[in-house]
Amino acid sequence: MTPSLANLLHQRGQLVERIAHQRATLARELGPVQSVLNTADRATAAAREGVQYLKEHPLPVVLTVTALVLLRPRRAWRWLGRGLLVWRSWRALTAKVPPSLLQQAMRQAMRRYF
Repeated sequence: MTPSLANLLHQRGQLVERIAHQRATLARELGPVQSVLNTADRATAAAREGVQYLKEHPLPVVLTVTALVLLRPRRAWRWLGRGLLVWRSWRALTAKVPPSLLQQAMRQAMRRYF
């Protein structure tokens, strides 16, 4: 091996080591920023999902506005809170129960009541 090639390989090794050290330092220093950005990403995704849900299901929006107009605002807020509780419970249930089991239970309930 020629001396110039050995020198180049040595310099390359030093540069690779320096880059690895800089990456580790950067990752350590940007940790708090990363957690804030992750939170912002989750909030943005949740907002987009909510808007998409409302676009696909306009009936809850119409019902809410109608309730606010027809009922007293205090009573409407109480019912809105109850509706939110039911909706969250439904979302939690559908997230934990397999879809096939949920569909089977819905079919049985429909047969029983209708």
